[in-house]
Amino acid sequence: MRGKDETTGEFLGTSRSQQRRDALDVLELAQRLVALPPAQLAKLPVPEDLHPHIAETRRITSHIAHKRQLAFLAKQMRREDDEVLDAIRDALDAGGEAARQETALLHRAEHWRERLLDEGDAALAALIEAHPSADRQQLRQLVRNTLDERKRNKPLHAFRELFRAVKELLEAGEPGDDETA
Repeated sequence: MRGKDETTGEFLGTSRSQQRRDALDVLELAQRLVALPPAQLAKLPVPEDLHPHIAETRRITSHIAHKRQLAFLAKQMRREDDEVLDAIRDALDAGGEAARQETALLHRAEHWRERLLDEGDAALAALIEAHPSADRQQLRQLVRNTLDERKRNKPLHAFRELFRAVKELLEAGEPGDDETA
């Protein structure tokens, strides 16, 4: 019910202008989802009931029909909770929490790789202590191969493999395991 509260003088509910702004925000989010490639869309926390609507919107090429279908998708999205829409926005946002966590993981993996190459066995022991499930032999071999590549000025294949192995190890571990790094 809209209008003013008789006792306090405050407006009840949101104004039509605010409702319209919210609807346009959801429409913009729908446009961003439709523009994403399917692989990237699969990584987002989009509810399963919206996937067919997104696929249908992509399929339609006629301008007016596409616009109509996009409006329908936005209508379906407005039925979702605000938390779901905020999670989708956050995952899409380059500066969102998910992106920050991914960037932090990459930085930790880079730090461990450099530490393994600089300190050798001491860093390997610290990494094994922080992540007991790590394959010591594989990591030692990758470190050895990377150092050999550097000496011979060869392409950095083992360097990248070491990064991947450390990153997978950090992803598998619980958050905060490698705080000592």
